[in-house]
Amino acid sequence: MARLPYLEKADLAPGDQALLARDINLHKILAHNPAAARAFGTLGQYLRHGTTLDARLRELVILQIGWQARSPYEWSHHVKIGYDFGVSDADIRGLIAESRGEESGLEPLARLCLRAARELYDGAITPASFAELAGQLDPASLTDLVVTASFYCAVVRLLASFEIDVEESYRPYLEAFPLPAG
Repeated sequence: MARLPYLEKADLAPGDQALLARDINLHKILAHNPAAARAFGTLGQYLRHGTTLDARLRELVILQIGWQARSPYEWSHHVKIGYDFGVSDADIRGLIAESRGEESGLEPLARLCLRAARELYDGAITPASFAELAGQLDPASLTDLVVTASFYCAVVRLLASFEIDVEESYRPYLEAFPLPAG
């Protein structure tokens, strides 16, 4: 149960009701502060629709952060969103294998991006990984990778702090790809 009540459009001033255009629990919590919700949404929309980073790689980075955080909300939402941007079940299984230190069928750049996301989640991308990324990505895409991973590190902490519940419609994604315990 979330630590604040989930707001509905009727709970908001008419000028703020568009904040709940997507009927998801994250937005229903952020709507408690419309200015913060708008700022959050601006960066989120850029990362989803304006970034120079390849969309599939972006979603794999986000999924890696969700996996590292053991965030059911983030993981389930971005398994679904990932499908819309080219992430396959094989990619998700590869991410899980990479996270366990096992071999995967992922291409080298995807493995490098996942490694960088794990490192950033733990504090910062190592100099060696950053140098490899700089050799594979242009500066704009590399910046977008770091901003994406950093933003989603914040998102998973927000989700955990508010104890935001996974909506029923996203639960099948958790059943298909369960997070590890602990």
